[in-house]
Amino acid sequence: MTDKNFDENQNPESAEGRSEGSDAQASGPAPHHPDSREAAAAEGSDETPVDGAPNDLTVDDILGATQTGEAAAEDAVLADLESTLLNDLKRLQAEYANYRRRTEEQRQVEIERAKGEAAKGLVPVLDDLDRAAQHGDLVDGTPFAVIADKVRTVVERLGVVAYGEKGEEFDPQRHEAIFQQPTPGAEKTTILEVVEVGYRLGDVELRPAKVVVAVPAE
Repeated sequence: MTDKNFDENQNPESAEGRSEGSDAQASGPAPHHPDSREAAAAEGSDETPVDGAPNDLTVDDILGATQTGEAAAEDAVLADLESTLLNDLKRLQAEYANYRRRTEEQRQVEIERAKGEAAKGLVPVLDDLDRAAQHGDLVDGTPFAVIADKVRTVVERLGVVAYGEKGEEFDPQRHEAIFQQPTPGAEKTTILEVVEVGYRLGDVELRPAKVVVAVPAE
């Protein structure tokens, strides 16, 4: 028996170990099994985030989207504010236009009243001129007639209008009836005689016309 055979007989474990090693070398390297952490990482690399964002979404993309949303919200607020201010401006313009119109109307009324107060002082003078004309005192070419013409010209420039003539229909808003005379054939109340001429300046009544009216006879 040789030394080799002796070693195998004396150390059966070593022989068995060589045998197993030979089998292992014959079968090739054992397959590699990844642990659970590696598997989870591999699976997680292909997963889509819960919020549906893609894997390549960066922090800058998220911040950019947030800033875009904030800018859109800010633009909407500014648009609402602009619309509100524009409506307020239009309302103020309309109010100012109405104020100017009312002020102008009131100013015209005040002007007419002031003119009327000035013209009222001339009404007795006009009555005297009418009486003088009826008595034949206003002869053309005389100083008195010239003065009378100047006074009447000033009155006309002020806008004073005389009214009240014989034969007109009686108007209680403009005429003051001092006497009513039943007249046969009269179908409506008319002016029979003018005692005092009436005067008005625009809408301002300086003096109503004093008249005698003819009424239908019963």
